[in-house]
Parts: sequence; structure tokens; C-alpha cells
Amino acid sequence: MSILLTIILSLLAFLLVCSVLAFLVGPVMLLHPKRRGEGFYQHRGQPVSPSQLGLPFDAFRFTAADGESQLSAWFIPAKQPVGTIIYLHGVADNKMAGLLLAKVFHDHQLNVLLYDARAHGESGGRYCTYGYHERYDVQKAVDAVRRIGLEKNIVTGNIGVFGTSMGAAVALQAAAVEPRIRSIVSEASFATLRQITVDYQKRLMRLPWHFLRNISMKRSESIARFKHREVSPLAAVSHIHAPIFFIHGIEDRFIKYQYTQELFIAANEPKEVWFVAGANHSDIHETGQKEYEERIVRFFIRTLV
Repeated sequence: MSILLTIILSLLAFLLVCSVLAFLVGPVMLLHPKRRGEGFYQHRGQPVSPSQLGLPFDAFRFTAADGESQLSAWFIPAKQPVGTIIYLHGVADNKMAGLLLAKVFHDHQLNVLLYDARAHGESGGRYCTYGYHERYDVQKAVDAVRRIGLEKNIVTGNIGVFGTSMGAAVALQAAAVEPRIRSIVSEASFATLRQITVDYQKRLMRLPWHFLRNISMKRSESIARFKHREVSPLAAVSHIHAPIFFIHGIEDRFIKYQYTQELFIAANEPKEVWFVAGANHSDIHETGQKEYEERIVRFFIRTLV
């Protein structure tokens, strides 16, 4: 057997193994993110319950858009509310990730609803689809806010949505179909699911070939009944006419800040953007500190009240 033939056969075998892995392992990684628990946040010195921050709250569950999955939520009422913020966490995270920001909102007289996305935290749901199905869960969250307001005689006011990472992508896709969302803060969103999965593939497997992404995506679509080409915050922003505040860390190596540049350019007015120098994907709040909090609160107060 010639050396050339040996190389060709080895390459074919390698491609076959990669294809099998993309078919079998890819959908598991994509559709079933790790569910972080209390220990993850406690290890980082973060609170795991509103009570640890002295916040009043109601714990409850509401039904997702699929009519079956129950989503675990906390509602934190303000003393003299001027509006309500729905917090949407990132992939593998859960509602605990939003507690520090929820305290900031509460202190500025904004109610807060935090919930575990489907297939995350304590919520039901078998698959994560990065906004394809989750955008309609946000509509159910808006329904839940209105229902709580009526049942408990709480002023809910206008509703804003804060989303980070996957949550930002969900927020933008939700705002494109839900007119009751009056303003959006999008922190570190991707532009399209197709592109971000190629980015992750390159980082994890060091392989650039798009056909591996396509194999994984086609199998994932069949399992979770969604269309990955339609998971596109970039397409969604053209349908949003509510104010959007885009935020992204310049040093983000997970989701490139250039994706937020694309989103900002494609979005309708009114819009604003802030690229945080020195911040990576998960430390924008820590890096921006008071300026971060003040910018977000000012935006929501200005656009909701």
C-alpha cells in the first residue's frame, strides 16, 4: 500500500469518526446543557436565594409554551414599583445567576421576575433550543407577571427584559413576537445559532468544517423539533421597535463582541450600545461595577416609566 493511499484512508477514517461523534455527541451537548446547582454559585461567593439578599419573593411555577413543562420562578416585588424586569439567564445557568442584578433593580423600584429556562435549573423541559421555543416561554412569563399583579394587587407597570448570553438571544427573539415587551437589554448575545455553533466547534474540537455542524444540527432538529436557521437574533432585531441597549465585553472569547456590532447595526432605532473594555463573557457586571448598574437602571427607567 502506497504512502499516499495510507494517508487518504487515514483521513477518511478520521472524517468518519468525526462525523459519528457529531451525529451522536453533538446533539447531546447542544440540546442538554449542564444544569448548574447551588454549589456552583456558592463556590463563587454568590447568593442562591433572594432571602440571602434580604429580598422579599414569591416562589412559583408557570407553564411553558409547550403546555406541559413547568418553569421554576421567583417574583421579587418592589416597594413602590415603576415597572417590571424579566431576567433571562445564559446557557447552563439558572435564575440564581440574576440575583445580584435583581437586588439592583429592586433597590430602584423595579419588580423582577427570574425563572429557569426550559431544560435548565429546576424547570422541566427536555431540550434547549436557544430561543426557537424559548421565545414563546417569555410570553408566558409576561402573562405570569400580569397575573401576579392582579392576584396580589401589585403594580407591574411596563415590562422590560434583561438577557445575558443565551438569555440575550432569547430576549431579542421574544421581543420580535411579543409587543408587551417595552424595552430590552441584550448582554453578550450571539447573532445566529449557525455561526456560534461553528465557533464552539472550532474551540472545542479545533476543526473548522461546517459539515460537522450540519450533521449535528440536522440530528438536533429532528430530536427537538426546531429549525436552527430560524434561531437568529440578527433576523429578530429588524422586527423590534422597542428600545434596545446592547452590551458586550471587548475581551469576550466565547461570543465575539463583533456579533453585537452586527446586531446593533441591524437593529431599529431607538438603540444604544456599550462595549465594556477589559470585560470577558462572564464578568461584565464585575468589570463595569457601578457604571454598569447605573447605565442599565437608567435605560430601563427611561424606557419603562
